[in-house]
Amino acid sequence: MLLPLINPLGSALVFLGLAGDASPKVYRSLARRIAMNNVVFLAVIELLGATILNFFGISLPIVQLAGGIVIAAMGWSVLNEKDGRESSRSRKELTAAEDEAWAEHLEKKAFYPFTFPVTSGPGTLVAMLTLTAHIAKGTIAKNILTHAGVFLAVVVLSLLVYFCYAYAPKINRVIPENTAHGILRVMAFILLCIGVQIAWNGISVLLIEVIRG
Repeated sequence: MLLPLINPLGSALVFLGLAGDASPKVYRSLARRIAMNNVVFLAVIELLGATILNFFGISLPIVQLAGGIVIAAMGWSVLNEKDGRESSRSRKELTAAEDEAWAEHLEKKAFYPFTFPVTSGPGTLVAMLTLTAHIAKGTIAKNILTHAGVFLAVVVLSLLVYFCYAYAPKINRVIPENTAHGILRVMAFILLCIGVQIAWNGISVLLIEVIRG
């Protein structure tokens, strides 16, 4: 569920366009920070998601409906957007001083916008809130195991983010443009379907409440 939302390969192409003319060392260092930020960021959402919903008095069906619409809209926009490579900056060699200055500039953006929203955007937060709301309904033992499973998935996806971001320039050169374009479109269609499914889950519960009410 989280893979099409985070989409390490597609996000790497966006990241490449933003990071531009940095050295491979800078790409690896920045990718490591983004991956770590992503783990911490989503872990906080996972642990406090149910509490956040309760604090604001938001029901799960409403989150599913609103979040499903957001996710579906994201998938639809990606399906119809131009290839991310077209907006990438041209590669060129930087001097040591320029590379260091550019690295410092990029480090300031490690959380925003590189972690949020480029890597984990609003759709990812909605999915995490939905997952944690379902987790809160189980027994304590089941909750612990489920939380552990979700956290493991976050760690694995963050590792994929690291490798895709760290080697984004190489990926951009190695993967044929048509192949990357096709992968992005398939992931976008899956994302659209996930959004529709989440929205339908919320609508079905709300309709039942209206009929009974």
